[in-house]
Amino acid sequence: MSTIQYSDRLPEIQAFFSLFETTGWNESYHASCEQLGTALANSWYTLSAYDGDRLVGFGRLVCDGTMYAMVFDLIVHPIHQNRGIGSEVLRRLVQVCREAGIRDVQLFSATGKAAFYEQHGFVARSEDAPGMQLVE
Repeated sequence: MSTIQYSDRLPEIQAFFSLFETTGWNESYHASCEQLGTALANSWYTLSAYDGDRLVGFGRLVCDGTMYAMVFDLIVHPIHQNRGIGSEVLRRLVQVCREAGIRDVQLFSATGKAAFYEQHGFVARSEDAPGMQLVE
């Protein structure tokens, strides 16, 4: 098994689009390759995981630079899951926040993935203070 390399340079957008498509999220988002590129470019920090030259994992932070950061798009290609890639990406994202003095790191968990985040110290918000989103 090859060694995974991590990089904070933005990935090639077509490679990211292909990785994003493995999640099924785009069935509801309908994001184009160009739109995802804009989202990545507007991120505070990104981290890519490569197996050779193939993008196999990714995560990004959207942040105000002092108080709050949100983890988005933590993705590991299905054939590379259970190798610790997601854990390492998340660990490094949280480390960047801590080094910057960010006080509150949040995320949305994909269906069935809450236990993964709980293993890394995240807890669900209480029922009397749930996160919310606008649905149109």
